[in-house]
This record gives sequence, structure tokens and C-alpha cells, in this order.
Amino acid sequence: MSATLAFPGPAVQVAGLTKRFGSFTAIDDVSLTIAPNRIHGLLGRNGAGKTTLMQLITGQDFPTGGDIRVFGEHPTENARVLQNLCFIKESQRYPEDFQPKHVFRSAPWFFENWDAEFADQLIEEFRVPLDRRIKKLSRGQLSAVGVIVGLASRAPLTFFDEPYLGLDAVARQLFYDRLLEDFAEHPRTVVLSTHLIDEVANLLEQVVVIDQGRILMDEDAETLRTSATTVVGQRRTVDAFVRGRDVLHRDGLGGLASVTVAGLGPADRAEAAAAGLELAPVSLQQLIVRKTDLRETGIEQSA
Repeated sequence: MSATLAFPGPAVQVAGLTKRFGSFTAIDDVSLTIAPNRIHGLLGRNGAGKTTLMQLITGQDFPTGGDIRVFGEHPTENARVLQNLCFIKESQRYPEDFQPKHVFRSAPWFFENWDAEFADQLIEEFRVPLDRRIKKLSRGQLSAVGVIVGLASRAPLTFFDEPYLGLDAVARQLFYDRLLEDFAEHPRTVVLSTHLIDEVANLLEQVVVIDQGRILMDEDAETLRTSATTVVGQRRTVDAFVRGRDVLHRDGLGGLASVTVAGLGPADRAEAAAAGLELAPVSLQQLIVRKTDLRETGIEQSA
């Protein structure tokens, strides 16, 4: 029986976690809980600490300080924990003489929940050439190998560290669709690391934003989606309406203004309508950018 079935608590519990490389602090006193059987988004710029955090959680590196529990146990050199993990990276490496068919044939040795039939379906859908040497694959084909392993492993705790960036838009959508479909039938804990926030917004149930090794945000995605509204109208009317409210962002052109505010209730919305103002929803990406000012630190908007 896998560890995740035996442990009733969080999939991951991190407390006071720190990782230093010489004088550089990559992870700075991070505390984080990853609930089981949810899809989590780990968002942040390149160098923010996403990959280092995932490497620590998956036992691939030792922390400088703090505590990590995966399914209630320390992950480092713990076979019982590690057999329930799958960590797929953008820069995934394989032996040079390997072909994709070798990757998929060896996968059942590492993942006890490996579904060969599902893998075969994905191989066909992603059009992976099974007999071509790994080093001869295009970036997109190599990315497809990684996401197929991550999906077909059905590991109780699966990390995707942006391996899908090499895929074109059609293939990325195929990945998102298959992830959601398979997650519905085979729930497990999934962590997606990405900067393409708009693309994954509808998949996420929990949003974690990290910058300079510290957690800036850890909130329920649905709560975030409904937590802010953009108010649009004549500048004087908008300014009067938002006065005293929690303003997240302001834009304006001539006599018009567009202001994003937090926490509008039904009465507030009725008041805005009566004043002739337009109310527009705020995307998850816009909200994260505006709440954390991540536009300046590298979070990008998808095309």
C-alpha cells in the first residue's frame, strides 16, 4: 500500500525551510502546507526558488534548516516516500543512448501506479517518435516525453516544473485537458510550476506565489478569483466610488478611469451600477500581478 493511502494528513508539510548556497539564500524560512488530492499552482519568476523548493520536497537536496514532511515522513533517502513521488522538470535528462520507448518501458520500475495503456494513448496523441534517440528529439518532443511520464505515472504526489513550455499551444492544451480528465478519475496531489498563469488558471485549486525564496501568497484559487473587481467609468465618479476602499491598481486615460478594488459585495455592486459604473472581473493572472507587483519581477502574460 502506498504511503499516501496510509497517511491522512497533508501531502506536504514544510516548516521554517531554508536553503543556502554559500552566501546566497535560495529558500528563506518557508512554511507551506500542500493539501492532498488538489491541483496546486507554484508561481514565480525564474530564480524565485520554485525549482529549489521542489527539489527539497522531493528529497533531491538537503535543506540548510527547517523541516520537511511528505506523507508524514522525511523525504530524503526515504524509499517509502520517494516511490510515491514523480518530479518532471523542463530540463529532464535521460541516458544519451535512450530512445523514448526505453523511457516508457523503464517507468514501471519507478512508479507502481504506472498505466501503460494510458501512456500508449498519450504517445499517440502527442506524436512521440518512439525509436528516435533522445538527443535527436525536438524540444517539443522531449517535453512530450516528460509530461507523458508525469501523467501516466499517476504518482500520489506529482510535480511538473514547467516541462510543458517546450510544447506548442495545441499540445499544451492537450496536456491540460488530459491532466484534468485523468485527475477527475484518479485524484492525486499535483503541483504545476509555471509563469503561464492564464493558461493554467482554470486548472488550479490552490495558488502559491514565491519570490526571492519567500512565499508571497498561498490562497484558495476560487477565493482569489472572486476577491477583486475592476471598476470602469468617468474618473470623478470612479474616484468617488473607490474612496476608502482597498485599491489594488489604477489605470486612466483622459477623463476615464479603471480601478481594481478588493472585496466588493452585492450592496457595493448595486451602488456602482446606480452610479453608472461598469464592473469587470479580474483574471487570476491580473490579480496576482496587481496584488504582488510581480509584473516587475518577471511573471509574464501568455500570448
